[in-house]
Amino acid sequence: MTDVEQPLFERVDGVEFFARLVDRFYARVVEDPVLKPLYPEDDIEGAKARLTWFLVQFWGGPTTYSEARGHPRLRMRHAPYVIGEVEREAWYRHMSLAVSEMVEAGELSDDDEARMLSYFHQAARHMVNAEG
Repeated sequence: MTDVEQPLFERVDGVEFFARLVDRFYARVVEDPVLKPLYPEDDIEGAKARLTWFLVQFWGGPTTYSEARGHPRLRMRHAPYVIGEVEREAWYRHMSLAVSEMVEAGELSDDDEARMLSYFHQAARHMVNAEG
């Protein structure tokens, strides 16, 4: 089996890898004047858990996210929030920095970094629902 055939979840430290990635991401989000208003302060831990379990499932791990919440329906779940180009760019910038830090820490290969960044770039573009 080649690396590409093996799920990313199995090539990294499983759930713990994604929890660390999400922690790095949200450390930036809660300080960002563009994104912080989109995340209720009393639900940051919930948002972190949901993103962690979504990424775990997406990258080949357990289906805990869907078992708890049903189909991801990402665009529908984000519809209540105004997401324009500024928000998209801020989100992607923070996520790409978090992913790059995982590479720098030796927790992710360059190839997997490229795969993740490609997915996150596409997903961020898909969430845009407003002009500007």
